[in-house]
Amino acid sequence: MFRKTRAIVLRFVNKMGFDISRTCDPVRHFHSNHYLRHNARRLEHLASLRIPVAGMSVLEIGAGIGDLSHYYIDRGCRITITEGRFENLQYLRNRYPRCNVQFLDMEHPSHINGSPFDIVHCYGLLHHLSNPEQSIAFMSYHTGRMLFIETCVSFGENEEINLTNESQSNPTQAFSGIGCRPTRPWLFSQIQRHFEYVYIPKTQPNHEEFPLNWADPEKHQPDCQRAVFIASREPLENEILTSSLIMKQTRHE
Repeated sequence: MFRKTRAIVLRFVNKMGFDISRTCDPVRHFHSNHYLRHNARRLEHLASLRIPVAGMSVLEIGAGIGDLSHYYIDRGCRITITEGRFENLQYLRNRYPRCNVQFLDMEHPSHINGSPFDIVHCYGLLHHLSNPEQSIAFMSYHTGRMLFIETCVSFGENEEINLTNESQSNPTQAFSGIGCRPTRPWLFSQIQRHFEYVYIPKTQPNHEEFPLNWADPEKHQPDCQRAVFIASREPLENEILTSSLIMKQTRHE
C-alpha cells in the first residue's frame, strides 16, 4: 500500500512541474566502472548491427542519466528521452537541455506526445518492471518502425516471467521494488504478439553478462545474463539478424 501511495504522490508532484530533491547522487551509481564498461559494450554492439537510424525520430524509454542517448543525438535523430526517477530526470534535463525530456513511469505508462516514433529504444529497463507484458504492449503502440530491447533474462526453455525483488533506494534498480527475469522464449513470444518481424542478433556484446551458449547455463559465471531483441514493422535484410530464437551466438567483431 505504501509503495502504491508513494508512486501516486511522486507522479502528481512531477506532473505539477516540480522535482523532489534526494540525497542520492545518480551519477555515482551510473558512472561506476561496471556501468561505464557495460554501456560501452552495448553501444559497440548496437552500432555493429548496422541498422540505419540517422535522422529518425526516437523514443528512449528508461534512459537513466542518458548515457545511451547520445548514440541517437550524434546521428541527427529527433529524440524524446523518458525516465521515471526524479533525480535522474533532473540530471537529464541539465545534460540535454535541447532534447525533449519527459517523465514516464512504465509501471503506469501514459501516452507520449509525438507517437508513433520511428524507433523505440529500451535498453536495461524491462527487467526492472513488474508487468513486462504491459510494457511491451505500450512500446509497440508507440513504435512506427523498429523496437530495440536489451534486458536481463533467465535461462530456460519455458515461457516464464520470473518476478524478483529489487532495491527501491538504488536509482539503477526497480522504481516499484519489483522486477522480472523473463526467459527468452517468453520475451520472443510476447514481442511476436505485436510485431510481425522479430529478430535475434547472431552476435552478442563483448561482455561476460551476454551468454554465447543458452543451452549450457552451467558455464555462465556472472550473476545475470542478458539478451538483445530487434522488432520491426517491415522485414529487415540484415545478415547479422536471425528470425529464429537461436541457442548459440558469437561475439561481434
